[in-house]
Amino acid sequence: MVDPVTTRIWGYRAAFAALCALFAFFRLLPLNTTAGGLPGPDLMLALTFAWVLRRPAFVPPALIVAVFLLADLIFHRPPGLWTLLVLLGCEFLRARQALSRELPFPLEWGMAAVVMVGLMVANMALLALFMVPRPPLGVAVLQIGITIVTYPLVVAASHMLFGLRKAAPGEVDALGHRL
Repeated sequence: MVDPVTTRIWGYRAAFAALCALFAFFRLLPLNTTAGGLPGPDLMLALTFAWVLRRPAFVPPALIVAVFLLADLIFHRPPGLWTLLVLLGCEFLRARQALSRELPFPLEWGMAAVVMVGLMVANMALLALFMVPRPPLGVAVLQIGITIVTYPLVVAASHMLFGLRKAAPGEVDALGHRL
C-alpha cells in the first residue's frame, strides 16, 4: 500500500510542475500581438517562492532546476542562468522558512520581494558582464514589480485551490517529523 504522506507530497510536486507548464503555455500564446504594453508577471517565480515558503518539501531543488531549465530553453534565455539564480533565491528562502513561519504576511511578502529584486539585479548584471543581449531595464523592472504585486494573489490561490498553508510552529506530519 502506498504511504498517504508520500502520495500527498508527490501529488503537490506534480501539481507544481503542471501549473508551471500551464503558465509557460499561456506565456507562449500570442495573446497580445501589439507592441508595447505592460509585461506579464513571472507567475512561475511567484508560485515557486510561495510554495517554498509554505511547504519546502513540496518543491525540492531538483524540481526547481528541471522546471526553470526547461523554461530557459523554451523562452530562449541563456540556459541555466535564471535557473541558477532562482535556485539560489529559493534556497535562501528555504533556509529562512522557519523564521518566515512566524512572520505576518506583509513581512513575508517584503522578504520575497527583496529576493525577487535581487534576482533581477543579479540577472541583469551577469547578462551585462558577459555581453549577452538583455531586456531593457524598464521592462525588467516592470515585470518584477508586477510579479511582486501578483505574489499575494498567487499565495491566496495556492491556499484556496490547493489548501497550501504555512506549517504552524511545532507542527508534525503523519510520520511525526517536524515540518
